[in-house]
Amino acid sequence: MSSSAGIEAKLGKGAIVPALAVGLVGLIASTAAKGLAGFYGALLAQVVVVIFFAVHLLVSKASEKMDPTTVMVLAMLSYFIKILVLGAIFLLVLINVSAKTLNRTCFGAVAIAVIIAWLGGEIRAFFKLRMQMPLPEKK
Repeated sequence: MSSSAGIEAKLGKGAIVPALAVGLVGLIASTAAKGLAGFYGALLAQVVVVIFFAVHLLVSKASEKMDPTTVMVLAMLSYFIKILVLGAIFLLVLINVSAKTLNRTCFGAVAIAVIIAWLGGEIRAFFKLRMQMPLPEKK
């Protein structure tokens, strides 16, 4: 395992643990408040958010040896594709799933909570790495 692979693994673990914990609490609270519709809303929120952010870590790992300009293009392309896929998922859910089956409020609340937990966990894990940033080579 290269040191960079270790970095993605540490960031992923630092993010996934709080995200899943917050998602579980949201799942329980949503189910208690809105029944099965709340459960489905919270579950879909957690799955969508975790996949969205996990793709970022995978792109980061895949682009570790690339030129910075290429990395930026890849990051922007992956972001654009994720937004399109999210829009398609939301549209499919809106058209095909009734609000009685999937509670949209629970979805939104849990999604926001899991996003905050993921980002907070990833930031905390990053600061624990205490990495030295490489300086540009002198020509």
